[in-house]
Amino acid sequence: MRLRALLDTDALGLRLLGGEDELDRTVRGVMTTDLRDPSRYLSGGELVLTGLAWRREATDSEPFVRILASAGVTALAAGEAELGPIPEDLVAACARHRLPLFAVSESVAFATITEHVVRQVSGERAGDLAAVVDRHRRMMTSGPAGGGPDVVLDLLGSDLDLRAWVLSPAGRLIAGSPDAEPGLPSAVCAALAGEHLAAVRTGRRGPYRVAVGGTTYSLFPIRSSARVTGTAGAPGAPGSRDVRETVLSDWLLAVEADAGDWPAERLDLLEGVTQLISVERDRRDAARTVRRRLAQEVLELVQTGAAPGEIAARLRVAAPVLLPGLGAAPHWQVVVARVEWDGGEIEGGAVAQALLEEILVDPLSSGPEPSDRIAVAHTGEEAIALVPLPAVSSEHDGSEAGLHADTLLAAVRDPLSAGLDEDGRLTLGVSASVHSAEGLRGALEEARHARRVAAARAGRVCAAGHQELASHVLLLPFVPDDVRRAFTARLLDPLRDYDRRHRAELVPTLEAFLDCDGSWTRCAARLHLHVNTLRYRVGRIEQLTSRDLSRLEDKLDFFLALRMS
Repeated sequence: MRLRALLDTDALGLRLLGGEDELDRTVRGVMTTDLRDPSRYLSGGELVLTGLAWRREATDSEPFVRILASAGVTALAAGEAELGPIPEDLVAACARHRLPLFAVSESVAFATITEHVVRQVSGERAGDLAAVVDRHRRMMTSGPAGGGPDVVLDLLGSDLDLRAWVLSPAGRLIAGSPDAEPGLPSAVCAALAGEHLAAVRTGRRGPYRVAVGGTTYSLFPIRSSARVTGTAGAPGAPGSRDVRETVLSDWLLAVEADAGDWPAERLDLLEGVTQLISVERDRRDAARTVRRRLAQEVLELVQTGAAPGEIAARLRVAAPVLLPGLGAAPHWQVVVARVEWDGGEIEGGAVAQALLEEILVDPLSSGPEPSDRIAVAHTGEEAIALVPLPAVSSEHDGSEAGLHADTLLAAVRDPLSAGLDEDGRLTLGVSASVHSAEGLRGALEEARHARRVAAARAGRVCAAGHQELASHVLLLPFVPDDVRRAFTARLLDPLRDYDRRHRAELVPTLEAFLDCDGSWTRCAARLHLHVNTLRYRVGRIEQLTSRDLSRLEDKLDFFLALRMS
C-alpha cells in the first residue's frame, strides 16, 4: 500500500509533518520501536512507529533518522501521547534525509495502525494470488482477504459437499466449515496431525489418505510461501530447503473423503484451496512480526541486565499489542523451547519459534486465534516465548495460573513425535507466572533450567515446569547485585589477581574441577595436565581463599560464585 492511502484514512489520525513529495512510496510492513539503533530489525519498506523514548536530547534525532533512511524505511510515524508535539529537530532531520514524517494523535494506538497496515498489505497479496490462480477466482475473492480459512471451507461444503478442517502440526483446530459441525474431537485432530507429519517425514506426496476411527480422511499440506528461516520459495521445489525446517510449522487441510479416485480437476481445485489458506497463514505470520520484535526487545533488555524500569516500560508497550482491549497490566510466563536434529546442520531456533507460535495458547482467551496473544523470539538454537496472562489470573496463586508443562506436553507429544521421527527432539521448559519486570529475569532462568531438566529425560518430546524444580540455581537471579558482587569478590578476586600476575589459570582450573564433580583424573584429562600439576593448582586455590575443595560446602560456594560472576 502507499503512504498516501494511510494519510487519507481518517481513523488512523495521521498528520503529515514532512515529505509530501514522497507519498507514493510503498509500505511493505510496520515496526514499532523505541531503540536508539533498530537497524538489526529492519529489512526495508517499513512504516516505523515510535513513542520517541529513544530521544534524550535534540542531537539524538539526526543519527536515529540516518539509521532509518540507510535501512530503506518508507516513513516514520511519531506518537504525541508521551511527549506532546513532535520536536522540530526530528522534523528537520527527516527533511534532510527525505524521510516522510507523520504525527500520530494521542487518541490513536500504535496497534490500530499496525493492524490496518497488516490487513491492507495482506489483502494485496491475496489479490496477487487471485490473478495467478484465476480459475478459482470465486474462492480467491471471498477467501482469506474476506474472512479467513472458514470462508474457503464454507465454499468447499456448499459447492462440493466436502467436510473439511484446517489443523496445526500439533493438532490444534484452526478452522472448520459450518457444515462440519460438530467439530473434530481433539483426539482425532491429534491423530490426523501425527499421520500428516509421519507422511511428510517419509517423503510421500500429498494428499495423504488415512483412516481414523473408521472414517477416511485425505490430508493436504498447506505450505507457507514464507519459510521458517524467512526466505521465500515454494517448499518441495528444486533447491528448496530441508523439510525439517518447516515440517513442525506447516498447517494441513483435512478433508473427510477418499481422494484416491478423484479426477485431476478436483485435485487441482483442492490445491488452489491450500494456496488460499496459505495466504491467510502468511497474513497471520506478518501480524506476528510485531510481537516477535517486542519479545526480542524485552528479552535483550532482560538478558543484558537492564534496569527493571526500562523493562517495565517495554512490557507496557507490549501489553496492548498482545492483549488488545485489556487495560490492566498482565502477569507473564516464559516458555523456552529447543528443537535439535541429529547432525546439527539445521539451526533449531527458528523452527522452535514457529512451533511455539502454534502450540502456545492463552488458557483465558476465547478468540479464534488465541496463539496470537504471545510473543516469541529466538536466538541460535533456542526459542523464548513471553506469554501474557490477563490480570484476572492474579486471583489465583502463581502455581495455578497460566500454562502447565504437563498439560502442554499431553496436547502435543503424540503428533509432534511423528514429525520429529528418529532424528529430532523437542524439549520445553515452563516458568511460573510473574507480575513485574523484576521477576522476568528469574522466570527466564527458571524456564531455561526446566528445559534442561526436560532434556535429561527420555523421549522425542519432553517438558518440565517450575513445580518440578528444587535447585539453588533458581535463586541466583533474585540475589541483589551488591550481594552478588561482594560474594564473588571475596571468593574469586584473589584467584583473578593471582592469574593476572602469574598467568596461572586458576579460575579456569576451578571451573573445570567443579564441572568434573571433583574427579582428579577427568579434570586433568580435560585440561591436558598431569594430575600432580592439577593438585598443585587446586592447592594454590585453597591457600589463596582459605577454602577446602574436598568439602561440599566450599564446593557449593565456589559454584555459586562462578555462576553469579
